[in-house]
Amino acid sequence: MQRIFHTPEGVRDIYNGECSRKHQLQSRIRQVFLRYGYEEIETPTFEFFEVFSREVGTIPSKDLYKFFDREGNTLVLRPDFTPSVSRACATYFSPDKDVVTLSYTGQAFTNSSSYQGRLKETTQMGVERIGDSSAEADAELLAMTVECLLESGLKEFQVSVGQVNYFKSLLAEAGMDEEAEESLRALISQKNYFGVEELLKEQKLDPSLAETFQALPQLFGSVEVLDRARSLTDNTEALKAVERLEEIYEILKLYGYEKYVSFDFGMVSKYRYYTGIIFQAYTYGTGEPLVKGGRYDELLKHFGKPAASTGFVIVVDSLLTALSRQKIDVPGEDEITVLYYTDETRRDVILKAREMRKKGLRTAVRRRKEEC
Repeated sequence: MQRIFHTPEGVRDIYNGECSRKHQLQSRIRQVFLRYGYEEIETPTFEFFEVFSREVGTIPSKDLYKFFDREGNTLVLRPDFTPSVSRACATYFSPDKDVVTLSYTGQAFTNSSSYQGRLKETTQMGVERIGDSSAEADAELLAMTVECLLESGLKEFQVSVGQVNYFKSLLAEAGMDEEAEESLRALISQKNYFGVEELLKEQKLDPSLAETFQALPQLFGSVEVLDRARSLTDNTEALKAVERLEEIYEILKLYGYEKYVSFDFGMVSKYRYYTGIIFQAYTYGTGEPLVKGGRYDELLKHFGKPAASTGFVIVVDSLLTALSRQKIDVPGEDEITVLYYTDETRRDVILKAREMRKKGLRTAVRRRKEEC
């Protein structure tokens, strides 16, 4: 049988300077989490299937890596940290009594199509703020996102902010069937203006409501877009969604990070657990979002302890790729000093290496090749 030494499709080895730079980048981001007072948590790499089931609203079952334990239980490699951290929070904490702030680092696995050219294993870092329904909490998450990206070395990036309640309230008013909703969601997410127009003709909606849906793919831009969103509807819940974004923006100005934020009412996530603000961060050099986040007030109910929650995740691999393509250096560890010894010099070299290491210097000891 032929022996296979290369990695499977969608995963890769990380070595030499890249590995060192990646760890340094993770260290910078971790310091931001710590400065904001977030407590670290580790959750298992695999969980019971129920943690990521369709009812939770995470990625489709076909995109999960599933396997069985000896008892016949279906297990899943973690595709998404938010359900895992939510499950742990519901088990060990009391978000109904006090706000819980958690941060994490680890690997996530998605069994996506190999034709998409995406990694199936990624390193992710993120935070979850649980038990806090305030606009201040949402603004803090946006501020942390900006600060993490600045700390990484990025200078040019944009955090695009949406509000899923705006879209959901319009759907409730329209009364479409589930299939039509799914199609509309996909078309708006793809910014497919003409596709949205065709679908709406088939639905025979109220003209003013159809006009609002049709505007969503192009309803993005600076803070002025909030006024446009408000003018498109008299739906009470949709207007509340706009007011929430306005409040968050005013709080974000206190952090001094409002220039990094834009708004996009056509942003619709594949994760169904989002209930309010939703956001993604982009820069040039990679087509994938570097950061994804939002509010998910209904998710912990699935784990038996309802609590308002918000959070975000940074895809470290995408961020590292963007930094590399923008020629932004993330310094790795200090250079290694190599000391060579022979039989006669072994004692002195080892003692010298010991002293250098005590001073924090990276020091390797090697026997001279001619002595091997």
